[in-house]
Amino acid sequence: MKLLFVVDPLASLKPHKDSSVAMMRSAAARGHDVLACEARDLFVRDGIAQAPCATLEIGAGDDWFRVAHTEVLRLKDVNAVVMRTDPPVDIDYLLATHLLGVAETNGAHVLNRPAALRDFNEKLAILNFPQYLAPTLVSADAAGIGAFLAEQEDVIVKPLTEMGGTGVFRLTATDPNRNAILETLTRHGTRAIMAQRYLPAISEGDKRILLIDGEVVPWALARIPRTGETRGNLAAGGSARVQPLSERDRRIAETVAPWAQAQGIFLAGLDVIGDCLTEINVTSPTGFQEIEAQGGHDVAGDFIAALERNFARTVRP
Repeated sequence: MKLLFVVDPLASLKPHKDSSVAMMRSAAARGHDVLACEARDLFVRDGIAQAPCATLEIGAGDDWFRVAHTEVLRLKDVNAVVMRTDPPVDIDYLLATHLLGVAETNGAHVLNRPAALRDFNEKLAILNFPQYLAPTLVSADAAGIGAFLAEQEDVIVKPLTEMGGTGVFRLTATDPNRNAILETLTRHGTRAIMAQRYLPAISEGDKRILLIDGEVVPWALARIPRTGETRGNLAAGGSARVQPLSERDRRIAETVAPWAQAQGIFLAGLDVIGDCLTEINVTSPTGFQEIEAQGGHDVAGDFIAALERNFARTVRP
């Protein structure tokens, strides 16, 4: 197969931890052609979505790629387009999904589906599964959030468009900075944010559970907050611990999996704290390399094998 990865600049990817690098290495090891471009490279000419695509030679170590050659290709002429650009989901990201939507109309196989990337905000998607949620409020009204805080006494507040723990705060009812934090996050009442009851189980980790084409990866990556920190995100200094799914983890994942598959979400990363679902990540879920390093499970191999099965279904007469 010829696989095109739409990624952030290749030189910015960390080969020892980036899941996109793991995908590309696995694809190359299985004999597939690996191509890459950036979202800003996408263009449409006369109704056909195209991009200058770099064909990569993939290796090990820090010097993990070499560009063999670059040529402009129609996206419909590759076997799969894998959208792996990191958030924030800003106007540039959304415009890229529209161009990928044109590619899909042309006949390209894009995953996750561009419409799903637009429709399912990673924070708000959990609202489809209220049975697994902690008390949650989404609002731009600081007074309403303040009332929720008074009721719950201890909450997490976070913006709806960021990743890696950016803009996440823990607030208590007596926090002297709460008004300033809420004014800043809501942009003085003009932008909705999410508030959730604080879950003490975060001390045992913010668990990342991966879904690939409707199948549940049997290992979770628990991201443990460092001392004095609320956020478990690895980008915020959390440590990684790989562990088997609990019965509750699996129940949540098996509930979400068929929904995700039906929405065209080929790869999803569920975030679970204790018994509660807190996010459904659809843009560029990570954790592949940590799970393989500690648990011995080849997640990237699962991902490419699922792509191969998916491709076989689409070409079957």
